[in-house]
Amino acid sequence: MVNRFWWVLFIVLIAAILGVVSAKFRPLAVPDVVRLAVPDPDCDLRAGPCTGRFAGGGALSLSVEPRGIPLARALELKVTTRDLAAGAVALDLAGVDMDMGYNRPSLAPAGSGLYRGEGMLPVCVRRRMTWEARVLLSTPDGLFAAPFRFETSR
Repeated sequence: MVNRFWWVLFIVLIAAILGVVSAKFRPLAVPDVVRLAVPDPDCDLRAGPCTGRFAGGGALSLSVEPRGIPLARALELKVTTRDLAAGAVALDLAGVDMDMGYNRPSLAPAGSGLYRGEGMLPVCVRRRMTWEARVLLSTPDGLFAAPFRFETSR
C-alpha cells in the first residue's frame, strides 16, 4: 500500500514537471504571430514565387527550387522582403492534415531584403500531401507570418 502511494506521487510529480517544461518551451515551437500576410490565392508555389502582403504595408515573396517541390531532395529556399525590417527569417514546413514533425530551417541574410536557406520535405505515406510553408519574420513589432499552401505527390 505504501509503495503504491509513492509510485502515484512520483507519476504526478513527473507529469507536473513535464507540464511546466512544455508550457515554458511552447513559444519556441509555436510562436505568437502579431501580423499575418494575405497570400495571392491564385499563386502556385510549385510553379514559381508567391507573394504575401501585410495589412499596414510590406510584402514578401517565397521561392522554392527545384520547381515542383520534390520530396526527400534538397530545396533552395528564397524569401525577399519589401518594406519590412526583418531581424531573422525562418520557414516552417508543416503538413496540413498530418503532423510531419518539426521542420523549420532558418534563412540567412543575402543582402537587400533577400534571405536564403536550404530545406527538405520528408516522404509521406500518402500519395498526395498538402503542406503549408509559413514564412516567419522576426521584426521590431513582433513576429510576422506569411502562409503558402501547396501539394506534393509521390
